Amino acid sequence: MNDTAIARLIAAEEKRQREGLEMIPSENHTSSDVLKALGSRLTDKYSEGYPGIRYYGGCEIVDEVENLARKRAQALFGVSHANVQPYSGSPANMAVYFALADPGDTVMGLELYYGGHMTHGLKVNFSGKWFNSVQYRTGKDGYLDYGAMAALVQEHKPKLIFVGATAYPRVFDWQKLRDIADLAQSFLVADISHIAGLVVAGAHPSPVGIADVITTTTHKTLRGPRGAIILCNGLPSNPLKRAERVKENLPTLIDRAIIPGLQGGPHNHQTAAIAVALHEAAQPAFKEYGRQIVANAKTLAAALSSVGYELVTGGTDNHLLLIDLTNKNIKGADAEKALGMAGITVNKNTVPFDSRPPFDPSGIRLGTPALTTRGMKETEMEQVAQWIDRAITAHGNEKKLTAIKQEVRALTEAFPLPN
Repeated sequence: MNDTAIARLIAAEEKRQREGLEMIPSENHTSSDVLKALGSRLTDKYSEGYPGIRYYGGCEIVDEVENLARKRAQALFGVSHANVQPYSGSPANMAVYFALADPGDTVMGLELYYGGHMTHGLKVNFSGKWFNSVQYRTGKDGYLDYGAMAALVQEHKPKLIFVGATAYPRVFDWQKLRDIADLAQSFLVADISHIAGLVVAGAHPSPVGIADVITTTTHKTLRGPRGAIILCNGLPSNPLKRAERVKENLPTLIDRAIIPGLQGGPHNHQTAAIAVALHEAAQPAFKEYGRQIVANAKTLAAALSSVGYELVTGGTDNHLLLIDLTNKNIKGADAEKALGMAGITVNKNTVPFDSRPPFDPSGIRLGTPALTTRGMKETEMEQVAQWIDRAITAHGNEKKLTAIKQEVRALTEAFPLPN
């Protein structure tokens, strides 16, 4: 690379990832094949529209790329329709609102500070400013309160309900959620961005056939590039034509929301990289990978609980842990900093009914997808738990944190990044 400044920064980031433990649960390590697709000449081509109905000429090859990505997504998740053009998770969710609701309509989602996502109705987000957002919460135990949610649905009768989370360590009961949505004839949208890889691997229940629409990013447990997919069932018609807002028309409504509704030309290099990731996720080894993510998370949870850490809900069923550090007399931001100095990357996070402000919360969020990608298993999780405890105990002591970082680096040498 002739741009030595950027080359230096790329090398520095690669070194940081290689020598540290990436434990933010929304992060992962892609394969070299995904990276090759991302860096391909496909990035040069404009292709507004859909395969066979583009606004530009010269799209015959990118049509094949997009069709292949769509077919792979349909097969992997077991749906009849997939849109692979969303630029990322938030635009994908915006497209669902655009397709199924009008500004001012009532919508529902899990409140951000109780584990949800900002596009599920946070008041400062488009989803909370353009729509009448009613937020549901977890109970004091950290579990989703289905009874309270049902009462809210009956009271407010939302047009659509988003279900999904960024910091919820338990499984979703999709059928119970479907029954709740049916109380008001609401559209049920499952945002499985965090758990898509677990769903594919059979390590988390699937919402397919239960939720009306499914959205997911492709760069978390699915281990692909940054991007998103919208899934549903039904047969699309021409997205250039209007369609009535009924469930039978979901594919057309979704496609029309992406373009001409919200986006211009799709990122063809991203689409190709998504196709590569979907192919990788369809291999038998991926199922074992998904199961190992959960096994690692459970081992990590048990090890941290054994030394006095208070896990929200008492443990985990998926890829992440949410820890309330109040009893350890350290704030989430300080724990994040200490762990970072020790070579362990996590993020500060609110916990349910947090007494501290969102930007200076009581907890941290961490997970096992990236460590599992590197080949680490239960034995390594026991060691990681010890380092986490030592680093939090030693927060503010740079010498001790540096010593832990050297130990972490020694472990990472035995578990290199993919390829």
